Amino acid sequence: MQLSVPPYEERLTAPRTWWLVCFLVGVSMALILLPFGTLPLLGGLAGGTAVAAVVTSSYGSVRIRVVGDSLIAGEAKIPVSALGEPEILDREEAQAWRTHKANPHAFMLLRAYIPTALRIPITDPTDPTPYVYLSTREPERVVAALEAAKKTAA
Repeated sequence: MQLSVPPYEERLTAPRTWWLVCFLVGVSMALILLPFGTLPLLGGLAGGTAVAAVVTSSYGSVRIRVVGDSLIAGEAKIPVSALGEPEILDREEAQAWRTHKANPHAFMLLRAYIPTALRIPITDPTDPTPYVYLSTREPERVVAALEAAKKTAA
């Protein structure tokens, strides 16, 4: 009897300071509407904050998951059998792979506010994507989940 692998999931949420910026956008809208009276001022505060919060939330709602025999990163779904050996990138290496080492054909799920990352080569010869770059706060856990999924799939 094979044991099932517990799924891994990470949400790449925006930092707390971005939520303060959302409120400041609302304050800016309120100040723009100040000459029109109190009601437009309050509407600008609420509306500006809400719109900025929706944009921030949608940007920070992307997920990395290892479920069954697949890695799901954002909208990409990649079978673990098509993945090579993952490489954990520290802050400096992640910066290098985001900039001058980056391949334009690679799949990159990056968030600049997350300092660490994971680079996983694609071993499928029919796939033109050379590697997957994933910003992640917990690269060791992603690697462990991928290894467990590969063992289960084999």
